[in-house]
Amino acid sequence: MGGPGDPPEGIPEGSPGGGEDEYRSVVFDESFVRAARLQEFSAQERMADHAPAVRRRAPMRRGLSRQALVLVLLIAVAFGTAIYMGVRHPYQTPANSGPPAEPLRMTVIPLAPQGEVPGATDPEYLYAHSPAAQFRIGAEGIPLPPARRTAHFSDSQVTNALSIAKDYIVRSALYPEVLTGEQIRPVRVLLDPDQLDQFDQSFGHPAADGRHAPTGWLVRFDVSQAELADRKVRVQGTLQAAETDSATLEVTADHTFVYALRAAEAGEKAGEASLFTVRRELHFRFDREDLRLRQAQLVVSYVQAGPLSCAEDSTNRLHPLLAGQTAKEGGPAGTDPYATGGATALCGSLAVGSQPKV
Repeated sequence: MGGPGDPPEGIPEGSPGGGEDEYRSVVFDESFVRAARLQEFSAQERMADHAPAVRRRAPMRRGLSRQALVLVLLIAVAFGTAIYMGVRHPYQTPANSGPPAEPLRMTVIPLAPQGEVPGATDPEYLYAHSPAAQFRIGAEGIPLPPARRTAHFSDSQVTNALSIAKDYIVRSALYPEVLTGEQIRPVRVLLDPDQLDQFDQSFGHPAADGRHAPTGWLVRFDVSQAELADRKVRVQGTLQAAETDSATLEVTADHTFVYALRAAEAGEKAGEASLFTVRRELHFRFDREDLRLRQAQLVVSYVQAGPLSCAEDSTNRLHPLLAGQTAKEGGPAGTDPYATGGATALCGSLAVGSQPKV
């Protein structure tokens, strides 16, 4: 009988001394065994002709899968975008913004003529025979004074405040589209955002409450009654800047505007022009954020305008009395819009000397 490792029938004849010597030349070292990742085929696979009993398995890939790499990349992009938007966010709260702007306090005083409104066919003739004879035309009548630095504001900041105030005055009293009531946006865009609600409410729901009169914000006429006879509005006045505290500049504007108007519809003396005078005292405030964004806080508006009838409501639009017309009601005392003193009456009487001598 054969040994324990021999076949039952014994060692086949002709074998060279046993099977052990036959495989003695084949050596499997440790590295070969580790690298040979074998997997046995299934029974069905082994039934195929010439199919080997085992197959080599593909080595396991090391590192992250493709899906994991894509996920990591997306997370990195999202994180980078969040950081960028945080740094470049256009609506960050300004670091140097001051307290909220105060509501505008306004007073509009109509000035009634003491007699018939004088008129002439030539507006230049009216100007030449009125106190506005030496006034400049348009924005030239609003010169910027020399800017002097204050304790906490530089020359350039003071100049900027004066320039913004002038821009507001020009837009609110000289732009034809504003005077006719076609536009209010040129004025609105210059206001501090804290005052926009009050501004919008003034035009949406006008009220004679000292807070919501459109004519306190700007000059505009009732175009159904009057139109510009000459777009060369005469202007004269002053601008002054002063520091109120370490964070605030205040600009005071005092200007007189003289408009040549004529009746919008045909009628008696429809071709004649007459002069209409508006005196405006405006107080502006600026913090550093206002200066940076070129916007203003309008805190006081004091307006005298005539010739007007005290019976007419001047809250929403001005209703000028034109050449040949007279006021139905007058004020208690004469008020001269060319004088430097302020009026105290809610309705005044236009001084005779402020009218053209025709």
